[in-house]
Amino acid sequence: MNQLRLFVALLLSTGLASAQESLLQSGPMVGYGQMTEVMLWVQTMKPAAVQFRYWDLKEPAKASLSKSVNTSADRANVAHVLIDGLQPGTKYGYELRVNGRAVKQPHPLRFQTLPLWHWRTDPPDFTVAFGSCLYVNETEWDRPGTPYGSDYGILNVVASKNPDVMLWLGDNTYYREVDWYTVGGLKHRWTHTRSVPEMQPLLGAAHNYAIWDDHDYGPNDADRTYRLRSESLKIHKLFWANQTYGTAETKGVFGRFEWGDVEFFLLDDRYHRSPNRSPNDERKTMFGKEQLQWLMDGLVSSNAPFKIVATGNQVLNPSPGGETFYNYRHEYETLLRFIKEQRIPGVVFLSGDRHLTELITLKDTTFYSLYDYTSSSLTAGLSSFKDEDNPNVVPGTLVNDAHNFGILKFTGPRRNRVLMMECWDHTGTLRWTHEIKASQLVPPKAN
Repeated sequence: MNQLRLFVALLLSTGLASAQESLLQSGPMVGYGQMTEVMLWVQTMKPAAVQFRYWDLKEPAKASLSKSVNTSADRANVAHVLIDGLQPGTKYGYELRVNGRAVKQPHPLRFQTLPLWHWRTDPPDFTVAFGSCLYVNETEWDRPGTPYGSDYGILNVVASKNPDVMLWLGDNTYYREVDWYTVGGLKHRWTHTRSVPEMQPLLGAAHNYAIWDDHDYGPNDADRTYRLRSESLKIHKLFWANQTYGTAETKGVFGRFEWGDVEFFLLDDRYHRSPNRSPNDERKTMFGKEQLQWLMDGLVSSNAPFKIVATGNQVLNPSPGGETFYNYRHEYETLLRFIKEQRIPGVVFLSGDRHLTELITLKDTTFYSLYDYTSSSLTAGLSSFKDEDNPNVVPGTLVNDAHNFGILKFTGPRRNRVLMMECWDHTGTLRWTHEIKASQLVPPKAN
């Protein structure tokens, strides 16, 4: 009789566990992290109660439970769950519980809190992965012909690098024509893309931060005239977990955060953008007056040895055509002049969009060399363009024959920090590296 009861209990528990797993749509995902709190994200298939159990990896027996949050259909069954009261500089494991029961995952789930290193130790070494242009096929709504998305396994390669942070630089999904003008369509597209199995290990173990470009904001080349821009902003906030979006005065997905001793400035190149064909005068803007001022204020106030400025479109490409920042000449010149006049050290740009990868350097004998690392694409169709009109491409860094992603490694003592840039393709092959010392990004002494 006891054996029968154990057998029945085992069947029931197995069935209940399977039922909970079947309720999981996508995630869990780790969002922003601070010294004492982290945001976790998850999406269920239908309304459910979600909760997280978490523990210090050094003391797994001492686990805690987060508050329980109910998902709802009006929010695409998405939940953001704050984990607070944590210890700085600690690595945690966690598990998802749906309707009170644990959901097993085939990959590690972990998050970390930022260390309290100031005035105590050298800053921590850490790794950031980044990329753009993630297209996930859905035959019913895709254009006829060869599928545009492929090599989803690149997301597993990114996860295998164990990055502390993953930066998503735009076109993180591709809205189709059928999606553009309904909130339901926007939610469907994110749900479909976010559910790809290969993405889950990266979501579950790296701290994910995201901005957008045109395809995950609205139609191709979309700008401030997009009629659902307010709704699109709400959907972006729903499916990501940055700590801040815009300011009290200015809407958008832009924000800033620190990791170790490095500061990241995430820009919004769509919400305030003038149409591409607007006259190229002082009124034409990619970021808008308020956001540009926010960026310049942030750069001049930052003490970080590296100030990473991330945006969807290329910044330093002077070639005609495309959607580069150079086509917004007044704003472009205003920003670069400000950096030089204020003698701001350590500025490095990251960008996406181009469906090719390259490292651009803008050399100036009166200043230090500025860099723009463009990484594209993760899974969307590749470009055969060779960018021959751009004289500033660092030789050997053009990659347009394979899906790829970028890695930034920050290492070294506080007064001698080093940034190693790497480009990896979907097969796990290292395509190129480029090292920059913080001491190289310092303006020359004034006469």
